[in-house]
Amino acid sequence: MTKIVIIGAGSQFGGKLSRDILSLPALADSHICLCDINAERLALTEAYVRRMIDGHGLKATLTTSTERKTLLPGADFVVVSVSVGGAAYSGHPVTAEVEIPRKYGISQSVADTVGVGGIFRFLRTGPEQLAICRDMEDLCPDALMLNYTNPMCMLTWVHSRASGIKNVGLCHSVQHTAHQIESYTGLERDTMRYLCAGINHQAWYLTLTESNGEDVYPKLRAALEDSEIVAKDNIRFELYKHFGWFVTESSRHCSEYHPYFRRNPELMAHYNLTDWHPPTEAAAPRTWLKDENELPPLTPSVEYASKIIEAVVTDAPYRFNGNVMNDGQLIANLPVDCCVEVPCLVDGQGVQPTRVGALPVQLAHLNLTNIAPQELAVRAVLDRDRDAAYHACLLDPLTKSVCTLDQTRQMFDELWDAEGELLAHFNKK
Repeated sequence: MTKIVIIGAGSQFGGKLSRDILSLPALADSHICLCDINAERLALTEAYVRRMIDGHGLKATLTTSTERKTLLPGADFVVVSVSVGGAAYSGHPVTAEVEIPRKYGISQSVADTVGVGGIFRFLRTGPEQLAICRDMEDLCPDALMLNYTNPMCMLTWVHSRASGIKNVGLCHSVQHTAHQIESYTGLERDTMRYLCAGINHQAWYLTLTESNGEDVYPKLRAALEDSEIVAKDNIRFELYKHFGWFVTESSRHCSEYHPYFRRNPELMAHYNLTDWHPPTEAAAPRTWLKDENELPPLTPSVEYASKIIEAVVTDAPYRFNGNVMNDGQLIANLPVDCCVEVPCLVDGQGVQPTRVGALPVQLAHLNLTNIAPQELAVRAVLDRDRDAAYHACLLDPLTKSVCTLDQTRQMFDELWDAEGELLAHFNKK
């Protein structure tokens, strides 16, 4: 029986990934263990998963706890989707990570990947993820960690350089964007093949082909002339027009990774971008978790986790895009010591990343603008170095297009004070 622990099961991933797991015959007798420090949300997810197990007559077993150490012993897979310090996209501390930079002219749209918000999210999240790694080293050293928590690159970097735990970072931006490209070019869903590589939320579709081998890029270039299509995804089409390749992640998200789109109100108006003010209250649990009278269908999502687990358990190969370290220069013109998102093969031997070669030079340099603050932030967490955290903010592309050095220092100090005990890790030399 395969033992799968989901840490942060009160998030959207607890119910969704459990459903994915239970939809696969090879995993339908798994032992699923749900963990969340929020007992109320954990109970909702537990009830949802139990409805699936009982209603579909499955042999799977279910255990829940608010303490991960009670669930981790003997785990084969550990899925991590946690928010440290509060809800992921509402209330403190994310409100501070968005509203304080706004005072200095920095408009963020999601604030979870790079930027000042993404850096501070990592500074409070990285130490807790390191603690999860330490618990896995003690209690399930052979388990594979599947991380869904952002900021993906920085966390994968920490998992891989500060722990021996097997790990891979997972995101859904590659497959979601592929489906969007199919819709923009008139193709049927899941009929396109592609090679996509770069860094998380900034990976590039180096090849796009139909099932018959025909290049899709001419159709995508033609879509540039269709104002209705471009309006659906204006930032990514703008980057495509100027840099020559289509990028993963949504236009809203993408706009904050560059200095071109959000640095003043005029640019934001030109690109039809709006300021994001995080809600002060946490979002209510999703309705599909709460409907006690409905039997949830075993309909799989597009997430990779269950297929990866199935491939390891059955030794049947599966291909996906994963976040791993650039060891062996998987991407030749990005630094060895950085996290990249590349095609991976997984089977009974584990995750095996693919060597892609060099990116087009302009794309590599766009990635490097985001890798630089990632490296400094990782150094900050691993060395408990506040100065490195500050330098990471100084190197953020959007921040340095808006703020002076002194303004960045003032903003950084204000944010550091606002996070308080969430940054206690840095006080323990």
